[in-house]
Amino acid sequence: MTNAAAMAALQTLRTIDGNLETTQNKISSGYRVQTAADNAAYWSIATTMRSDNKALSTVSDALGLGAAKTDTAYTGLDSSISVIEDIKTKLVAAREPGVDKTKINSEIVELKAQLTSVSQSASFSGENWLYNSSTTAAGTKEIVASFNRSSTGEVSVATLQFDTGASTMIDTQDASRGALTKSVQVSQPQNGTTSMTSATYYLINASSSTSAAGSEVTLTTGTSDHDIDGMISAVDAMLENMTSVASNLGAINKRIDMQDSFVSDLMDVINKGIGRLVDADMNQESTKLKALQTQQQLGIQSLSIANTNSQNILSLFK
Repeated sequence: MTNAAAMAALQTLRTIDGNLETTQNKISSGYRVQTAADNAAYWSIATTMRSDNKALSTVSDALGLGAAKTDTAYTGLDSSISVIEDIKTKLVAAREPGVDKTKINSEIVELKAQLTSVSQSASFSGENWLYNSSTTAAGTKEIVASFNRSSTGEVSVATLQFDTGASTMIDTQDASRGALTKSVQVSQPQNGTTSMTSATYYLINASSSTSAAGSEVTLTTGTSDHDIDGMISAVDAMLENMTSVASNLGAINKRIDMQDSFVSDLMDVINKGIGRLVDADMNQESTKLKALQTQQQLGIQSLSIANTNSQNILSLFK
């Protein structure tokens, strides 16, 4: 009535089948820790780090967007610096005796128009760091740079900041907020004397609601050499200011590139760390699978032998 040998063989076979199913799941999924039931601690760590890696992926996208904005602003500034250098050269040429100042001024007018065009065109994703037409001053822009998790589990987002008020070249509301529309005070020789006097100039008249004080950098047949000297000094001061701003933009752009590279490397390292916790060793699991398949065949044979011993009793009734 009770076949103890068959029961033992069946129990062994059930254990082998359970181990075989577990091994097959590891091979098919590639994970030795696929659910919290497999290893609660490792599963929890891996799940958290996968979530952080998704956040870092978004940070990488934000850095790419920030790099595009800084590249656009820098390209506009770099082009504008070249144009201002040309204006400075034209003013120096106007200092020569006998030149036609009105023709030189016609060239300067076109160069000013080019500066306006460049500043208006330097826009990316609806943001222009060189041209401001808003009633409020251009403020500080932030670029998402990193996602951090402290040892206590608290998360935070770090940003890179840039004051676009410093890079604004033209402001149509308040001339004093634009590097090329604001007044620049310089010292120039005083007519008829050897002493110096102060004068104020601005390069571009953008018809701002709040206009700039002083005189526009423009030439007429009656423009004195002393006034041209003052204009050259004013344009040179604007050139130095824009060169400094372009240098700062270049530094931030370099920082963005370095941070983007770091974030990419960090994501790879985190993925590698997650893999060490939860990935299955395919060499080990495939070897175990082969052994379990052999054990399964032996278990079936043992169960068959145990049942055969009971069936031998039937031969007594023949």
